[in-house]
Amino acid sequence: MKFEDNLKKLEELVAKMESGDMKLDDMIAAFEDGRKLVDECQKDLESIRQRIEKVTKSGAVEPMNP
Repeated sequence: MKFEDNLKKLEELVAKMESGDMKLDDMIAAFEDGRKLVDECQKDLESIRQRIEKVTKSGAVEPMNP
């Protein structure tokens, strides 16, 4: 899944949690799902950071893996 998709899902989860309409068990499950999405976003951002470092050091652009 792409960074943008994970970020959108995370934003949707946060909005649901902030609405106050969720039961506690549902909120805990949403929090766990959100934590996984945050981890995936952080991995994606780290990969992007490394790619940018390579480009700025070498001047070459390598294709990203989907």
